[in-house]
Amino acid sequence: MSYYDKHVFFCTNQRANGEACCNDFGAARMRDYVKNKVKALGLSTAANRIRINSAGCLDRCAEGPVLVVYPEEVWYTWVDESDLDEIIESHLKNGRPVERLRI
Repeated sequence: MSYYDKHVFFCTNQRANGEACCNDFGAARMRDYVKNKVKALGLSTAANRIRINSAGCLDRCAEGPVLVVYPEEVWYTWVDESDLDEIIESHLKNGRPVERLRI
């Protein structure tokens, strides 16, 4: 059993050599956006523990930016805050993965 009900990892890797990476898409800023929104909405409770974390390279650079939600092992990409809002509402709050954003 997972310690968290939902554990979200954002790839925030920044490659020094100019190769494509998730942080080119503002991944660290988007991680902060989701973390703050989950907190503001009061979604992480004793009954539904949600944790938002950074990760190093998740090795899906060509599909980036990426995040993964555990324990379901659902991989997502996104374009902007509205996509992340949909992941928060549908998956983190209501337990329904967002099929259009899945990798």
